[in-house]
Amino acid sequence: MSTRSELDALPIWRAASRCSNGDCVEVALLSSDTIGVRDNKDPDGPILKFSTDEWKMFVKQIRETG
Repeated sequence: MSTRSELDALPIWRAASRCSNGDCVEVALLSSDTIGVRDNKDPDGPILKFSTDEWKMFVKQIRETG
């Protein structure tokens, strides 16, 4: 059984609001300076990790280019 502090430390994974068919990635804040990205169909699989600056640049480019 997990302690409350261990549960508080777990990341909260979120899929995009436009994800409707189940083929989505999920994103979570892993630490104050690390963003994680994973495949929602394989939650125990690999996690890509980005610095918050890298993530901000990625999101900015997606918004600008579609």
